[in-house]
Amino acid sequence: MVNTHGELTDSRTQAVLTTLKEKAGASDILTKHVAAEEAISGTPLVAGNKVRLLDDGPMTMRAMMSAIRAARDHINLETYIFEDDEVGRALADLLIEKQAAGVRVNLIYDSVGTIDTPREFFARLRAAGIGTLEFNPANPLHASGDWELNQRDHRKLLVVDGRIAFTGGVNISKVYGKSSFLKSKRQAPPKDAKEAAWRDTHMQIEGPVVAEFQKLFLETWQRKTGSRPGDARYFPPLTAQGTALVRALGSTPEHADYTIYKTYISALANADKSAHLTTAYFVPDRQIMQAMLDAARRGVDVTIVFPSFTDVGMILYAGRAYYDRLLEAGIKIYERKDAMLHAKTAVIDGVWSTIGSTNLDMRSFLHNDEINAVVLDAEFADRMEALFQRDLKESVEITRQQWSRRGPVERIKEWAVQLFAYWL
Repeated sequence: MVNTHGELTDSRTQAVLTTLKEKAGASDILTKHVAAEEAISGTPLVAGNKVRLLDDGPMTMRAMMSAIRAARDHINLETYIFEDDEVGRALADLLIEKQAAGVRVNLIYDSVGTIDTPREFFARLRAAGIGTLEFNPANPLHASGDWELNQRDHRKLLVVDGRIAFTGGVNISKVYGKSSFLKSKRQAPPKDAKEAAWRDTHMQIEGPVVAEFQKLFLETWQRKTGSRPGDARYFPPLTAQGTALVRALGSTPEHADYTIYKTYISALANADKSAHLTTAYFVPDRQIMQAMLDAARRGVDVTIVFPSFTDVGMILYAGRAYYDRLLEAGIKIYERKDAMLHAKTAVIDGVWSTIGSTNLDMRSFLHNDEINAVVLDAEFADRMEALFQRDLKESVEITRQQWSRRGPVERIKEWAVQLFAYWL
């Protein structure tokens, strides 16, 4: 069934794929996806996992706080943003409480992502005994080794006791304190995106694949410090908790493997029926763009939900600069209303799903440390598809006719941003 590393035996792999294939229909999409991913990624496709979709900020924060409260051995948290606000302070207080109770707490935070967080905030955590790692300090005087300002840790990962993992797009911030599915009374987007509810997606994972997420955290710590964090039982024995096949994908420019990038291209290239994506920032390279266009032209229903406003205005126009080509190929485009869309997800053919920190932009693919979970499970894909359809109901479709009538000012902004899109 499952070997000592949580990986499927060959016979069990075929049995699981056969079952999923029957649920998906006559297509050989699963066989193609699995074969392509095995060729691309050195990380295993792990069986026996329970996966829970966390479809909004409040649900995500409640689930993570609950897991942290129940921690008995260690807590490993890696995040891009950790704000000194009511949400951040509540989590910091809980981490300090757990450290004082004998639970080993380790924190990796990105220096640029937390640039507005007072240094005293993290000093308080260190004083409490929590292991902290500032990823690639923005101040070169604080850096060890080569100074790489452009390489950021954009990952969002929490591993508790080596048995439960969380990953997705949710940072530690008060913008996730209210539901993004509540109807807004606003007539126009807020001037500051932080005033809006943020629409994001996260997931909770239990089972043997948690060890793969744990490895990604510990590898980052080792790579940046030269040693492992303090003693803890990081790899307890893990048993099957569910039926989902999951792959943990981590990418870093230091290894130049571009695993997540290649996985996205593979998934789009092998799409047979549908490819439904949400992305907060969209600055694709030629290969990603071509994979989308090719899928649509061979009859795949490619639908993308973009934000209608964002926290980085230039990014909005950088993404819109591609609308003409997408619409011409038959790709359906929607923009999410009311809430600030920050989710990074895809569900393909009703069986293949991914949730993570990776945007469909060159910064994510080339310059950031990112993390995604790929799930092969028809029931989970059904939940992903339902969430996608829910977002569509809260969105406005952008048609070719409508888009062709946009004004010259909008066109100039799109053209101008493209000149330095690589650096966004």
